[in-house]
Amino acid sequence: MKAMILAAGRGERMRPLTDRQPKPLLMVGGKPLIVHLLENLRDADFSDIVVNVAHLGSQIIDYLGDGRRFGVTIVYSDEGETPQETAGGIIHALPLLDDKPFLVVNGDIATNFPFKTLKQREIDLAHLVLVNNPEHHPSGDFGFNGDLLCDHAAEKYTFSGIGLYHPALFAENRKGILKLAPILREAMRLNRVSGEIFNGFWMDIGTPQRLKELDHLYQQRGTHHV
Repeated sequence: MKAMILAAGRGERMRPLTDRQPKPLLMVGGKPLIVHLLENLRDADFSDIVVNVAHLGSQIIDYLGDGRRFGVTIVYSDEGETPQETAGGIIHALPLLDDKPFLVVNGDIATNFPFKTLKQREIDLAHLVLVNNPEHHPSGDFGFNGDLLCDHAAEKYTFSGIGLYHPALFAENRKGILKLAPILREAMRLNRVSGEIFNGFWMDIGTPQRLKELDHLYQQRGTHHV
């Protein structure tokens, strides 16, 4: 199974840190955010990685290269100067992904999620990993209807930025700037999206403050615990 890391966003909430450096290259615990993710994926036996880039993307390409020094193989999906949003970015990268389900991970999260558990999972159109709602997102995104996900449940959880997708999820959509949530909600209405809750370590590194918190955590625990 191939994996894709979403690394094309401008990181507006991270400014001024992201004015001259793309968010995935921000250092935390002595390594760029994206390297922590790459190592997690490699340790879970994901060796073929697609990374999408846009804003200052050449810096990411220069830093990661072909991925060999991190024990993976990386190919790039370059969106130019205008990021295509999440779904648009995935659609742009589809020629680099197989015609079977693939993993997509947001490039601005930190987690110890066991990615290996997703390799054997059977899915319909999508399978999402949800987490308990963090302080900055108290209302959540999606809830459960049995094993399936819906967007009208009484209790909602936050989408972690970790998902498995079948290429067929995007069959009706053209290239361009496209958000993922409306496509997922439509698939949920058709009862074609499953999900699971993850209660382990997870952080969305959306602001300079959360970057500092994560760096402090890494310093406290040592990177092998996070």
